[in-house]
Amino acid sequence: MRLKLLTLALALAAVSLPSHGEDLLDAYHDARANDPVLAQADSTRLATGEGVSQARALLLPQISAGLTLSQSNGRRSSSSLGTFGYGADSYLCTGIGAGTGNYDCTGPLGSSSAAVSNGHSRTRSIDGTLSQTVFDLSKYANLKAAHASANSQNATYEAALQSLFVRVTAAYFTVLNDEDQLTFAKANEDAFKRQYDQADQQYKVGLSAITNVYQAKAYYESARTSTIAAQNTLDNDKEALRVITGKPIGTLKKLRDDLPLQPPVPNDPDAWVKRAVQDNPSLLAQKDNVEAAEHNISAARDGHLPTITANVSYGKSSSWYQSPASGGINQPASTTIGLTLNVPIFSGGATQSRVRQSIYQRDAASDAFELQRRQVVQNTLNYYRSVIAGISQVEAGKASVESGEKALEATRAGFEVGTQTFTDVLLAIQTLTQSESNYSQARHQFILNKLLLQQAAGAADLKDIEDINALLE
Repeated sequence: MRLKLLTLALALAAVSLPSHGEDLLDAYHDARANDPVLAQADSTRLATGEGVSQARALLLPQISAGLTLSQSNGRRSSSSLGTFGYGADSYLCTGIGAGTGNYDCTGPLGSSSAAVSNGHSRTRSIDGTLSQTVFDLSKYANLKAAHASANSQNATYEAALQSLFVRVTAAYFTVLNDEDQLTFAKANEDAFKRQYDQADQQYKVGLSAITNVYQAKAYYESARTSTIAAQNTLDNDKEALRVITGKPIGTLKKLRDDLPLQPPVPNDPDAWVKRAVQDNPSLLAQKDNVEAAEHNISAARDGHLPTITANVSYGKSSSWYQSPASGGINQPASTTIGLTLNVPIFSGGATQSRVRQSIYQRDAASDAFELQRRQVVQNTLNYYRSVIAGISQVEAGKASVESGEKALEATRAGFEVGTQTFTDVLLAIQTLTQSESNYSQARHQFILNKLLLQQAAGAADLKDIEDINALLE
């Protein structure tokens, strides 16, 4: 039922919003496209997934090629005169053939070079290498660890996606509840204003004491303060919803009056706990972290083992001399094929340290998994009990509002005939407003708790948002 309002002012304040307002699905689609938290989780997931490709690459053939060009500047010795005058005491002679006639000789030359000239030499080398890991258990362990880390981040992203369902719904319902609270606060303010005006009028004509005026004014001023606070809270929570959706918040559709108050299906807390332990994505992410840590231990221990690598290399080089130019030297190409066996003997204790470090990290991951498991079990049971209790709370809240309306009506009638005091009327107004506020909170929280239970069990999806959206009008 639509809550009965205290005064005409309250009825006007609580009038239903237009049906063309934004609904929960609209808010979710905006958040799905603009939420930075989910976008960050997606980027982290993709970045972690690249670790698998990088770890696999170390097990695949590695090919490299190089081209080297070098130049050396200096002096070049020439022995173009042949062996004539060769030796430490040799002389260079000109004229008629040696041994006949006259000829001139200079010397000794002191070396086998007959002449020296300036110039530079150049060398060009081309090489290529192909290597393939044949045996390296640490690289295989690292690949398994990369797969486990990628699976963990995929589960973390799924948890972020389910968290988005809850965050959007919680922020949306918070705004709806704030709007109700503002409506009730304004109605409360109007009701106390009416009582204050009535008390002031009666005092002026001598029908009541000044005490009634003071009491009514105190309640009225307190109600004005509550209205200001409710408006500020509404503005802040609209901004919180805008942070998720990335768009300004307009008119929102509200929960309809007739909510289905159904218990969880299955109606068994143990079944929900069992499902949560199996499917909760945050718990699965921690489990994958433990697996990755185990593989890291294996990789560290495999650092003690030998490795075998196959290699194929090709190389060719040539060199020549310029200024003055001379013939070059070409070395024939060479191809080398072989296996490299590397046996680690001692690394200063680094390998043992990495093993111990990996074990400590595995223990930390195991503790984090156990803590997450306990938290998941606790949350699942808490939300299950909250849904069960929420049914009674909504029913009791509805009954409280109905009783409060009748109590206020009776109190006002009693005040008119003198059986109730003015203070009793003020308290009845306050009690009814508080009952309406509690009823509104219970209705929104009941729906949200059902979604939180689904999230704890790892089963929250778009269908849940669609079901909740069907409850709006």
